Amino acid sequence: MLTILGDRSNQVRCDGIARRSFLKAGAFAGIGSSFSLADLLRAEATAGVGSSHKAIINIHLDGGPAQMDLIDPKPDAPSNLRSPFASIPTNLPGVHLTELMPKVASIADKFVFLRSLVGSAARHDAFQCQSGFAERDLQSIGGRPAMGCIVNKLFGKPEDPIPAFVDILQGRGKVRNSARPGFLGPVNQPFRPDISKIFHRELEASMKGELKRLGAKGQGVQLGLSEGMTLGRLEDRASLLSNLDTVKKNLERCSDQIAAMDEFNQQAMNILTSGRLAEAMDLEKEDPKVLAKYTPNMRETELAQVTSEGPMAARKMLMARRLVEAGARVVSVSISDFDTHRNNNTRMEQLGPILDHALWALVTDLDERGMLDDVTIVAWGEFGRTPVFNKNGGRDHWPKLSMGVMAGGGMKVGQVIGASDRSAAEATERPVHFQDVFATLYHNLGIDPKSAQLIDPTGRPQYLVGEGEVIRELV
Repeated sequence: MLTILGDRSNQVRCDGIARRSFLKAGAFAGIGSSFSLADLLRAEATAGVGSSHKAIINIHLDGGPAQMDLIDPKPDAPSNLRSPFASIPTNLPGVHLTELMPKVASIADKFVFLRSLVGSAARHDAFQCQSGFAERDLQSIGGRPAMGCIVNKLFGKPEDPIPAFVDILQGRGKVRNSARPGFLGPVNQPFRPDISKIFHRELEASMKGELKRLGAKGQGVQLGLSEGMTLGRLEDRASLLSNLDTVKKNLERCSDQIAAMDEFNQQAMNILTSGRLAEAMDLEKEDPKVLAKYTPNMRETELAQVTSEGPMAARKMLMARRLVEAGARVVSVSISDFDTHRNNNTRMEQLGPILDHALWALVTDLDERGMLDDVTIVAWGEFGRTPVFNKNGGRDHWPKLSMGVMAGGGMKVGQVIGASDRSAAEATERPVHFQDVFATLYHNLGIDPKSAQLIDPTGRPQYLVGEGEVIRELV
């Protein structure tokens, strides 16, 4: 069995014992040495083996998308339940999507369509799509960490010029701090650049209040120089802080948290001064032809809902690709607003084609660059939508059944997993849990989800996915 203990830094306690994370596995019993899982993964990367450049792009469909209006058409459903969007064939024999997804349909052999996603916690944020767990799980000790925060702990190093985990969620995902480190603590928090000046996502009045109350947590780590602060001044300041930190460490050698935050501050400094993150996020640096590829050729009509995003939201996938190409391991991104309690059909007419184009552009671009086998893509929401329309022509929350789309990662793509009843209300074949998806994502990164454990603040081991199993059809 494999066990991860403690924090990723090599700290010295007052009793002189080094605090390291140890890997315990039978395969290493005879080599006379102990390694942390993070050390092992880094050693493999240095040696050119293992998963040195595997990555995840996690796309949150903010609000919860209607499964029957996108990937699970039900043309034979009763007229009062039937989606207004026609069923169209894909390049996979016998597999149909709706007319809102023609580009994905044309390359369906590069996707996996999850039509039986179950186990929604019915929480209206992105937390379960970031961690696999309900918010209440281990809440007494800080809660479960997001996958990106775990990957940051395992793969991140203070000298990295770009974070292992970059969170560019907007809408509910950002406001409700979905990509949080949980019991791993603030040293493993995501790097959260503000992309609001590039991609506008109008918030509901209630969420504006939530964001204000969230304060610093919602702002993430500042990754730009303040006005008037030059790199030279920053380096002088860093030198002064380093001297002060040496005194502080001599006085407080017993404080693991201080040492951890020193490491985090060092990484933030490296990221800030390298410029690689800013370069990756500057879409004007991209080839104009590639930028055009990520730009849907659709008329931007008046938004059906003030919180809905326009066609330019598809370019977030380009930013995600650039971040992965620069070295990020996990990038969380979102498209809003699938919370279609009103005017579902009109709103989906806009959002469906944006999602369709975004997925098509990302998958074909990664494929052309030879990156698709190394980058796993997942697109999903916090729950599905009701088969029945409400009095406002909308679909309400439906935790019984959700949808998901996956691609890349060296998986066996070109298939549909699971099935639902004739109104897309309940799973009838091969239910897949949120945690099963996470088990597969970890597997694609080279981490065994059934043996890897984190030690929580109480000293108890915690598996990364609980009861989740790797989706056997994909590996």
